[in-house]
Amino acid sequence: MVEIFSSRWRLPLQHHPRWLVGLLTTHRTLVLVLWIVGFALVFGWQLSSMDGVAFFRRGPVARPVPRLRPVAYNLTDFGGVGDGKTLNTEAFERAVEAISTLGARGGGQLNVPPGFWLTAPFNLTSHMTLFLAEGAVILGIEDESYWQLMPPLPSYGYGREHKGPRYGSLIHGQNLKDIVITGHNGTINGQGQVWWTKYKKRILNYTRGPLVQLMWSKDIVISNITLRDSPFWTLHPYDCKNVTISHVTILAPVSGAPNTDGIDPDSCEDVLIENCYICVGDDAVAIKSGWDQYGIAYGRPSANITLRNLTVQSVVSAGISIGSEMSGGVSNITVENLIVWESRRGIRIKTAPGRGGYVRNIFYRNVTLDNVRVGIVIKTDYNEHPDEGFDPAAVPIIKNITYSGIHGQGVRVPVRIDGSEEIPVKDVSFQDMSVGLSYKKKHIFQCSFVEGRVIGSIFPAPCENLDLYDEQGRLVKRSLSQNNTDIDYDI
Repeated sequence: MVEIFSSRWRLPLQHHPRWLVGLLTTHRTLVLVLWIVGFALVFGWQLSSMDGVAFFRRGPVARPVPRLRPVAYNLTDFGGVGDGKTLNTEAFERAVEAISTLGARGGGQLNVPPGFWLTAPFNLTSHMTLFLAEGAVILGIEDESYWQLMPPLPSYGYGREHKGPRYGSLIHGQNLKDIVITGHNGTINGQGQVWWTKYKKRILNYTRGPLVQLMWSKDIVISNITLRDSPFWTLHPYDCKNVTISHVTILAPVSGAPNTDGIDPDSCEDVLIENCYICVGDDAVAIKSGWDQYGIAYGRPSANITLRNLTVQSVVSAGISIGSEMSGGVSNITVENLIVWESRRGIRIKTAPGRGGYVRNIFYRNVTLDNVRVGIVIKTDYNEHPDEGFDPAAVPIIKNITYSGIHGQGVRVPVRIDGSEEIPVKDVSFQDMSVGLSYKKKHIFQCSFVEGRVIGSIFPAPCENLDLYDEQGRLVKRSLSQNNTDIDYDI
């Protein structure tokens, strides 16, 4: 039996007048309906305030594209069709040509709407913003006959994989200024699977092309996009100045995708790479400056580069590398707030006789290694050369390398610094290091022809090549020999 309760009486419902029963029943129903409506409105307001998703609307609402230039076009204005089948190369080229006339007015913006926009390689122009909307995917055509051939890079003298020309990049630019590639996390997809298969079968006659390559350019911003499945190196600024790469996701299979480096600043100055996630089939980031005698002759260093707030994975190579092509010199590099996980190597410097050049003033701070085979690597016998014309007597200088705040777990060999009699590693410093080990034998901090210092206590115990200082910087024990060799590549 349904009953109504109050603070003054408790009577069964049938003992009240009918008009009162009806009023009370209607009132209860009305309160329930109002409560449900109010809850729905509040819930809908919360949704709309978080992501612009209106209540009762099906699917997300496309975010409005910000106007970043005085003039903005859509790719569809030039005949683009985003069905994943229509070739849009001419649409991109017509759009870029229109923007190329707008430099005096501050340039132009090309918006790529949601859809799959198949294209052959195309060039950018100065004072241009390429904006990829949420759900926009630029697809590189798989047929290599559409990819134009270019001369080898002057600091390489070689296509890197083959002598002679090389394939250009999907998105390319030379001698430009004021370039922006950004969006609402739209994607540039190189569809590299066909390229990787042909490379492994050795049926390509030329070096594969990068996904995005900008050469001899300045004032570049690349942000808030996803780059994936590049045929070769993914993002390659070459001899560029004032480059910012921020909030970029770079993806390729961790195995079976050869040489798909994430970001390769090459003979570049004043570069910031921050807040990126990179998981690829080779080095996540590799700082370069030319190859052997060609890089020495070209003479453009990579300098003043900061990497910060990165999470990277490289199952077959390294999280962050310097080299091995570093013949123009690499200096003033800061790597901080870095996480390297599930990788073969953590942070690496690699070079060889014949490279010439230098690697100096390198600072690593706050690095976390999570399940990494070898944490810190300096390798001086990376003997891969463009041709027989290199000079074995051109040996690089490696000095002033600082490691501070190195932590982690599941590391098999925390440190392997393999200097040599002809290429000694000088002025190396370790401070605030504690790395959990996955290997319990002796050879876990390996050194050869290394001189430097350990400040304070670190774990694991350092090799005997290094001087020991206390936390106040006072010498505790001088090393008797920097030439001790304790390198074991079997672990």
